[in-house]
Amino acid sequence: MNMVELIYEGKAKRVYRLNDDELIIEFKDEVTALDGLRREAAAGKGRLAAAQTAFFMNYLERNGVRTHFIDWDGDRRITVRALRMVPIEVIVRNYAYGSFLRRMPMVKPLTRFSKPLVEFHLKSDELHDPLLTTDDLIEAGLLGREDLQEVINTSLKVNDLLMGLLGMHGLTLLDFKLEFGFSRDGRLLLADELSGDTMRILKEGRHLDKELFRKGASAVDLVKAYAELNTLLGIS
Repeated sequence: MNMVELIYEGKAKRVYRLNDDELIIEFKDEVTALDGLRREAAAGKGRLAAAQTAFFMNYLERNGVRTHFIDWDGDRRITVRALRMVPIEVIVRNYAYGSFLRRMPMVKPLTRFSKPLVEFHLKSDELHDPLLTTDDLIEAGLLGREDLQEVINTSLKVNDLLMGLLGMHGLTLLDFKLEFGFSRDGRLLLADELSGDTMRILKEGRHLDKELFRKGASAVDLVKAYAELNTLLGIS
């Protein structure tokens, strides 16, 4: 595969321009935590995360969610539509965990919310992804009101679909991160990835996601957890 232009490299992925309409996302065999302060090689992680993203994106597409996903090469790379990305991260929370507990310490950890919470964060490593209100988004011109409502509705639909799918396999979805972008014809599409890097998933209280590494486990243990998740879901 001829990938002539590297246009972005982050902590977990590289993005290449394939042509005017398509990109290649390559998942790295490494893992980071603490804003990149902790970093380890993680042999096999890239393929496992790419397989998870392909699996979840295909599942969502079959159930009416429009995504940027096109194809997976069977290894560490997926082909996606080129989008004009919205510079926000959408977090859907089903249980009290992570940064929610830091700002709301009166809530007991792992309390299930009465309804899913949808949060917005500015995508900025320098500012540590600050929390945004919906008015912030509109006043800054990041999204119009109709597009914002579509993002909320789509995020909640994704949550319902993932909760149902994971629940059938005895898994609990604590929370996850989404990103969105606009296609050339103005459609709002789900973008980026859906993997253990962007989701918190429990199996009988054990994390099968990147939280393991954040809490001190080795990269080898993390890769084993991703492989277990794939096996449980029947991902090849």
